[in-house]
Amino acid sequence: MPPTGSYVADGEKSENLLASYTLYYLCRREAGESCFVGGSNPEKGILPLGYLNNTARFKAESVLTNAAQILEQFKVKTAQKKKTTLPFLFSPFKSLSDSEQIDFLRKARTAIQHEKYEEAVSLCSQLIDLALEGLSYYHTYDRLFLGISVALSFVGWTSYVILVIIKAQAGLIRGTPSKEIISLLQYAFPAVGVLIATLLLIQSLPWTYYIYCLLPVPIWYAVLKEYPVIQALAASLLNLPWTHSVGFLLASTLGIEILVFSFFYRSMLSFGLMTFSMWPLVSRLWTQAKATVLSWILSCLLLSVFPLMPVVGRDQNIPLVTAAGLSILLSSSCLVALLWKSKKKHVRGKDLYLYLAQLLSLALSSYVVKNTHSSLESKQGLPLINQIVSWTTLASSLIVPLLSSTMLFLRLLSIFLSLMSTYLLLSTGYEALFPPALALLMFVWINMEQEAQKSYGVSLKSKLAALSFSHTADITEFRQLHMGDIRRSFFFVFFIVTAFFGTGNIASINSFDPASVYCFLTVFSPFVMGGLLLWKIAIPFVLVSCAFEAVQVTTQLSSKRLFLIVLVISDIMALFPPPADLLEVTVPSVTLSHVMRGYRRRKVPEGRDGGIVVILTTERISHYVVVMSFTIFLMLLNGLSQLLTTKRLELWERTKHHPL
Repeated sequence: MPPTGSYVADGEKSENLLASYTLYYLCRREAGESCFVGGSNPEKGILPLGYLNNTARFKAESVLTNAAQILEQFKVKTAQKKKTTLPFLFSPFKSLSDSEQIDFLRKARTAIQHEKYEEAVSLCSQLIDLALEGLSYYHTYDRLFLGISVALSFVGWTSYVILVIIKAQAGLIRGTPSKEIISLLQYAFPAVGVLIATLLLIQSLPWTYYIYCLLPVPIWYAVLKEYPVIQALAASLLNLPWTHSVGFLLASTLGIEILVFSFFYRSMLSFGLMTFSMWPLVSRLWTQAKATVLSWILSCLLLSVFPLMPVVGRDQNIPLVTAAGLSILLSSSCLVALLWKSKKKHVRGKDLYLYLAQLLSLALSSYVVKNTHSSLESKQGLPLINQIVSWTTLASSLIVPLLSSTMLFLRLLSIFLSLMSTYLLLSTGYEALFPPALALLMFVWINMEQEAQKSYGVSLKSKLAALSFSHTADITEFRQLHMGDIRRSFFFVFFIVTAFFGTGNIASINSFDPASVYCFLTVFSPFVMGGLLLWKIAIPFVLVSCAFEAVQVTTQLSSKRLFLIVLVISDIMALFPPPADLLEVTVPSVTLSHVMRGYRRRKVPEGRDGGIVVILTTERISHYVVVMSFTIFLMLLNGLSQLLTTKRLELWERTKHHPL
């Protein structure tokens, strides 16, 4: 017989189990259990009268005792909060004053004495509800205060990064800060910091409050110190047509919301990709390069299919993995042949051998996947030669690309072939088709950005095929920022999120399906298996990041500026609230209240005890942590992509001997 435990404690899994056995009516009321055992949690201390088989007087007296207990907790909480709050800052819970408390208890006792037990129970229930509401009020008393402090820190940090980006614009900033204003700021902000620390010290608040409340002080000092930049930015924005400003604001809000929603709904990525496919149609690119635009539309629609598919799970489809490997092998072979036979000889003789070796590695990976799973199905174990090939392919995946030419497309092709060989070895289903579709879109994206540069009137000194990652541009060659660079940065963030949630690869970590690593080992080793699966998840990230490096080369823009824009977008994502139907967002403004709040309300399915059950959730915090980790991860990824694209190992260079 299935367990009849609480659906609140066991979560969705218990709910589904009870639903399958139609045993909702057996769910116990865990919310009232601690009342019998003397629990201290008030939300689990409500007496369930339905379980009492006694006289009406006994029930009424029991509820009255229960109400008095919860009311006493409310009084203790009120006294604690009043003691740690300055008198002029304290705001009591007005719905349950001292006189109302006495009045409720007096009326309930009088009703019991006059044998009006139902009236007494009703009065006690009202008192319990008000006391619980008051406890929740004092428990979250400092939430708004802390939320505003955290929001000020985030807004200040984001503003400072924006000012750093704008400050680099030549000709925009004129003049230097006056000494009077600098002196005023130097005295005002330390005074504000001392005042805040003093107020916190008087109230004996925890040390974490000092971090939350004092952090905005140095951040906003750094922001306001750049007031000439702020003035220049305000003047530039006022000169823009209001329709452009409103349109940009609406488009930015929609884009950020799509990114935030994609953390909870993978299908939003498909919506975003379909929207991206329409971008050239509303610009001049359609008339400028129809073939490239058509490729962009098709590649966006192709990639948008993957977020609509089920999350990668335990269902294996090895023939599909093998077919994916063979299709990549065929298309890559044709591409290498075309590059070799081209008039400009993009591929030199020694580079050709490297690409042939990578194609051979790709073919071996396809064979190893098929052979390994066939061997395991026939109970013959993992062949030693397959294991050696798998580990060798993995070890060389980050070294072999460094041997190739630093020409833009040649290096990207080498990176793709090396990483794809490893990805095939770690694939068990349709996810093997995801990196090729992603790489195709990245290839078209680079070409689209080249065409977009022409529409902005930027002169390009070299054709796309002649560009090299190793070209070290002088600072004078870097152009100024324009609105298209914000779009490029947003595309990069969106593609990174798509690489993360496109096939739900993170589900492989959660379920820890060992089938993905059978080509490497069959003995259970959680750390090795986890490391391999993490590398599998990281491979699409590396492809997107390397493509972004290529975009920086083609657009002749400093990588630092583009990355700072990416950082701003990531920080703004942390400020936006998650979907309202998942998380109860009561403060619509940007206050990070969804991070500070720990509870959400969920309706109980029909057929159970009615009402609303309050359960603890980590979705708000997880959204915040994921976005912040995402920002740090982008910094590490940027360094890895620069290493893979710009560095080269010259193993074939012959040493020149000069006669004496």
